[in-house]
Amino acid sequence: MEEKKFDPNSIIGFILIFGILIWIMYNNQPSEKEVAAEKAKKELVLKEAQSKETTSKEITVPATVAAGDTLQMAQMQKSLGNFAYSAALPSAKEAYTTIENKLVKLKIANKGGYIVEATLKNYERFKKGSGELVKLIKDNNANLNIQLFTSDNHTLNTKDLYFEPTLTKNGEDQILSMRLKSADNQYLEYKYVLKADDYMLDFDIQSQGMSKVLNTSKPLNLEWDLKGYTNEKSITTENRYSEMYYEHEEGKSNYMGSGKDKTENVNQVSYIAYKQHFFSSILLTSTPFEKAELYSNNLVGGDNVDTTYTKQFKAIVPLAFKNGEIDQKMNWYYGPTDYKLLKSYDRNLEDIVALGWGIFGWINRHAFIPIYGFLTLFLQQGWAIVLFTILVKLVMSPITYKSFLSQAKMKVLRPEIAELGEKFKKDPMKKQQETMKLYNKAGVNPMAGCVPGLLQMPVFYALFQFFPSAISLRQKGFLWADDLSSYDSVYELPFHIPAYGNHISLFPILASVAIFFYMKMTTGDQQMAAPQQEGMPDMAKMMKVMIYISPLMMLLFFNNYAAGLSLYYFISNSITIGIMLVIKNYIIDSDKIHAQIQENKLKEPKKQGKFQRKLQEVMEQQEAIKAEQKKK
Repeated sequence: MEEKKFDPNSIIGFILIFGILIWIMYNNQPSEKEVAAEKAKKELVLKEAQSKETTSKEITVPATVAAGDTLQMAQMQKSLGNFAYSAALPSAKEAYTTIENKLVKLKIANKGGYIVEATLKNYERFKKGSGELVKLIKDNNANLNIQLFTSDNHTLNTKDLYFEPTLTKNGEDQILSMRLKSADNQYLEYKYVLKADDYMLDFDIQSQGMSKVLNTSKPLNLEWDLKGYTNEKSITTENRYSEMYYEHEEGKSNYMGSGKDKTENVNQVSYIAYKQHFFSSILLTSTPFEKAELYSNNLVGGDNVDTTYTKQFKAIVPLAFKNGEIDQKMNWYYGPTDYKLLKSYDRNLEDIVALGWGIFGWINRHAFIPIYGFLTLFLQQGWAIVLFTILVKLVMSPITYKSFLSQAKMKVLRPEIAELGEKFKKDPMKKQQETMKLYNKAGVNPMAGCVPGLLQMPVFYALFQFFPSAISLRQKGFLWADDLSSYDSVYELPFHIPAYGNHISLFPILASVAIFFYMKMTTGDQQMAAPQQEGMPDMAKMMKVMIYISPLMMLLFFNNYAAGLSLYYFISNSITIGIMLVIKNYIIDSDKIHAQIQENKLKEPKKQGKFQRKLQEVMEQQEAIKAEQKKK
């Protein structure tokens, strides 16, 4: 045999091939975004695989059993027991029944008997003109299942069994009966009733002749799960406002929050709502469920990860037997998260709209929603926001005036306060006491400028909750913004900036500029009015820094928020600047204020308020302690 010799060309060839492979692998390495998307996809596949494993005992039901095929029928009875009857019917096939009105279209499958597609006819995904309607249910993102324990020791899942559909009409109402039969007169029924002009449909689960077929010693567990599809331009905002709500004992509404794998067990539940920001899927019951096991999971991994879903929701509730049968009267709601529409059902469904708690929610419900709703009757959304802002600022203008008047008084007193500071510069406590006496004689309250600002905070926070929850703004354009419920992108960046995003929104920039000039005016006057206190931080320097930090924070925070909210703050601060200029130049007269203060000094000092009296007592105590220490 000839001995093999060393071939340098082969070695060079292998090195070149290896180098080429490395180069190909390097250049085909996925980006961070692709890796994140792939990771999310794998996690989804893994969860679905795990779900399949947990239901490994599910029965695969064949197509209709041929007449006379006794062997196949016997096999079916062995695996399905009495429910082999349903597998032998002509309806035991992949078929669907559609019920619809002008608002919603629902597609119900024979297999499982539940809704496999829910389409809202008047709403489009992502942007106006996209041509793609909002579908709350599609492509197996939702399931409805009841686990059946039969008297002949079978464990079955309704989602794997075939129901027999019967569609009828009662006037304009469409009635769809889906029956899972164990005999001609023995069945478990899902009954859907869709009215002519309503997002709400009746949904009853009832049985007949099941007392001998099912094990009725314990309730049946109804499982309802749904993964919410993204429907809005900003997935970050949509995910923030996608939450599970429920009403439990004594009509108390609550929500699950936005974290990972959150589970709660609650009692006496009257509705469960899967809210997807502007759209919701809600299951209601006339007789509250005795208990409910609720699950919510956040599926969005980060701002820059493109994903199909926002949240995953699941609920497990018991259906109790009464005299061996099930009779649970319920409702489904598939529609917009519209406050007025939900309130019209008188079932406390409007509580799922995030309007804020306490006084903030009260302001939104009883003031802002009625006023803004009235304005939109004759104005487009953008102009309605402008007029709405003007009305709010007019109502708040007396508070603005009080605040500015207080600043003007403090500004007039500043020379005298400076004299006291120079006179008692070696005795800070004495200086504080004399300054307080001066305030009291002049009839000036140094805290008066803060109170108006505090009074405006509830309005500020209420509006912060109002605009992102207003579905009337969805896909309504104004100037360059094509959707006031989302960000008004004027330029798409080729990269992603943390906390800012991958686009530039113009309304937040305008709002930030307005805030800058507003703070420049107010902060300057406040610092001129407020004297520097010994031993205290230099507020003048701090406020100078805040003049620049606040607009920057506004710019970063609102870049991904609703354009309607940024528009409001731009108009609001612009109007405030105008009001302040008018007050300063045409209403407040510094000479008159000075004369009034001098006149007040000649009068008997006003009785000190509780706060001033307490502050004076504290100062006197500190002064006494200081004097004692000096003696020692």
